[in-house]
Amino acid sequence: MHRRPVQSHTPPCWDRLWLPRQPELDEAYSAVDTNPLSVYVMQLLWNQMVKAVPLWIAPNLLTFSGFLLILINYFLLCCYDWDYKASDVGSQHIPGWVWGVSGLTTFSAYALDSIDGKHARRTQSSSPLGELFDHGLDSWATSIFTLSLFSVFGISPGRSVSAYTFYYVLWIILFTFLLSHWEKYNTGVLFLPWGYDISQVTLTGVYLLTAVVGVEAWYRPLHFGYFFADILIAMVIGCSAFLSMPQTLYNIYQACKNGTIKRSSIYEGLLPLLSPCLLFALLTAWAMASPGDVLAQHPRLFLWMTGVAFSNVTCRLIICQMTSTRSEAFHWLLLPLSVITIGVSTGLVVKSEILVLVGYTVLVTAAHVHYGVCVGKQLGEHLNICVFSLEKRYQKSAH
Repeated sequence: MHRRPVQSHTPPCWDRLWLPRQPELDEAYSAVDTNPLSVYVMQLLWNQMVKAVPLWIAPNLLTFSGFLLILINYFLLCCYDWDYKASDVGSQHIPGWVWGVSGLTTFSAYALDSIDGKHARRTQSSSPLGELFDHGLDSWATSIFTLSLFSVFGISPGRSVSAYTFYYVLWIILFTFLLSHWEKYNTGVLFLPWGYDISQVTLTGVYLLTAVVGVEAWYRPLHFGYFFADILIAMVIGCSAFLSMPQTLYNIYQACKNGTIKRSSIYEGLLPLLSPCLLFALLTAWAMASPGDVLAQHPRLFLWMTGVAFSNVTCRLIICQMTSTRSEAFHWLLLPLSVITIGVSTGLVVKSEILVLVGYTVLVTAAHVHYGVCVGKQLGEHLNICVFSLEKRYQKSAH
């Protein structure tokens, strides 16, 4: 008996497009979690919940199920609040049962995302594919969680909450997520951000409370003249500026000091930040120069497109950190975006701007889904494992 050799039907060009040729994957997953909420509270719950999962279920199936719940919640809210104005005074509010579903799906997705790794160790099926699948979907889920939460507060001129407020808050959250993976790219260790567990518990609580008391409770002015939306924005900025960023820089400094830094120069260490910064600059320039104020008129499309484009950039960084390869300097999705931004800024794109937005959104979404499928397929073939099954792709056969 001998192992049948892996027969990859992947076209040769995919090695350049999706994964490095013959990738050297880091088998050991190195992560550090110091959040008291996670260590002393949630982990105790997850340790009990994972025991109820049948041993025949693949960990990636748990991960993907959680992501589907997030999508279902997002599209459900889209049906009742497409333009983010349902929570404003005088508008037809989202029914209470929808917020109850949002709380349930959010916590369920949080639980599935937290026990998938435990279940992988329990079934002895941990792999780099699972790591990529988990963090890759997290990079997309981060924006979807945020876009769903925006429906609670809604766009309201009276409370100084605009589509631009949502846009900048979204970017702060996305960059905070990126920092943890940029940190691992430089140090080799993923320091799990404290904000994740706190945000998931808070999201669940906000949705369930909204189901009980209604959205009106969130836009009542507080005694000192601010609204809950103002407090939320301040918390997001504060956590990023005074918690995540300093912690990331400190950990990188410690790696440099101890001689464990993985990058040879400052340029190489900063290279993964180039594409995300260019993406932010181009999208902001498009929104600011838009003759039809495309962000304010079509916030759902613009913010969705922003989140998907960012996720694709982040996934490529995650692959680089897993394979110990050099990050690319310029993401190809930035090229058509640059053309669009120039067209909008020079007045060449005016009447057709909404068509351009829809077209680019479809392009980005299709490209991201295609990229994920191709990477999952190629990595599964490389490791001889199935994405959604515990069986090997090629079993041993007798001769």
